[in-house]
Amino acid sequence: MLASALLSAFVLLAAVSGVAASPTTKRSAPPGFVTTKGTQFELDGEPFAFVGANSYWLPLLLTQSDVESTFQTMSQAGVKVLRTWGFNAINGSELAGAKESGLTYYQIWNSSSFALNAGSQGLERLDNVIETAGKHGIKVIVAFSNNWVGYGGSDLYIQWMAPGSTTHDVFFKNPSIITAYQSYVRTIVERYKDSPNIFAWELLNEARCSSDTYPSGPSCTPASGAETLLGWYKEQSDFVRSLDPDHLITTGGEGHFFWTHPRTYWFNGQLVSDYNWNGQAGEDFDRNLALSNIDFATYHMYPQSWYPELDFPGSNFSIANWGLQWINDHINAGNRADKPIVLEEFGLGGLDNKTQIYPTWVQHALDTKHASIMPWQFGVLGLTEDGGNRIIKYSDAVNHGASPNDGNTFYPNQTAVWNIFTRAAEIQAQRSQ
Repeated sequence: MLASALLSAFVLLAAVSGVAASPTTKRSAPPGFVTTKGTQFELDGEPFAFVGANSYWLPLLLTQSDVESTFQTMSQAGVKVLRTWGFNAINGSELAGAKESGLTYYQIWNSSSFALNAGSQGLERLDNVIETAGKHGIKVIVAFSNNWVGYGGSDLYIQWMAPGSTTHDVFFKNPSIITAYQSYVRTIVERYKDSPNIFAWELLNEARCSSDTYPSGPSCTPASGAETLLGWYKEQSDFVRSLDPDHLITTGGEGHFFWTHPRTYWFNGQLVSDYNWNGQAGEDFDRNLALSNIDFATYHMYPQSWYPELDFPGSNFSIANWGLQWINDHINAGNRADKPIVLEEFGLGGLDNKTQIYPTWVQHALDTKHASIMPWQFGVLGLTEDGGNRIIKYSDAVNHGASPNDGNTFYPNQTAVWNIFTRAAEIQAQRSQ
């Protein structure tokens, strides 16, 4: 039962837009490839439930010893799947600095088309991460691009290929941009499509109608936006499936719904339609999950940053209880679609918040039979490159041997938090026996 605090913050209007799930069929795959069976994953015909790790920074490390020690830490914690960026793109003006600092980059944008960097400072580093993951019994989810500006993503395609554009939906609609995106996707998929070390392909990290630098456009109103992203997900998942019949495919979305009667909450004496349920983001979680080549669903959870107007001292808004409702809505959608659900990213700032709230969320995800739990994000200690201190890009840095800390990161020496996930990994491993 949810506490009354949640009910006072949200008017819970039961409300799913009746989406009929498409029938799912079990797809055969080579040995070592993960498949799905109903709402669960399988590996070589056996259940495969797991706790995973997010690490966008792992391909940015410079030394093999640090890559190895990172995977060793993950393996010791029971991590079975790593999610990382399959994109690292820069503008041509950044090239000299990237070469000087050793920054990993796979694409260089200096005109209306990108140049691929497949060399030792480029895709060879991703090769190494995927190969080393396999040595430690860890499989990899690879995201093809980013909705946000971090490490290059959709906005670079718009800036270089559709200059003068003023809205972000151009990325999902412009034929030239789609062709360029698919060109890069083809490079990545064909490079690794025979590897059992790949868990799944991810179309875009956190696709939305808007981005950091571009607002939503007229083709991304709630109703039309759901059609825009749905059409893009279908086109790209069908394209990836044409290249690779065996690996799983997912959207990488945050899990926004488009309900006929969205959830609402009170703010400043007014009843507010909730962005996460009203279609404004452009996603329609239920319909996206029903696509034939989307094998499982992802969703993310960051209520602190999503509801700053509600989360303040003395508020009756409960982050913990909001998370329980978010988890419920997604597992219910997965059950309707008969496909696995992955809590792919979730994070809280503050060690006390993590210690107090994560156990509730993680236990509820386990109780509702989530196929996977992937916190954002595991951290590691003892990195040695540049003496353990190296600025990578933006504010990301290796600091006194610690991997980059964005406030959501937790480390092995924070045992109260670390042990939440190692225990969860043990439970998931037992379910896989």
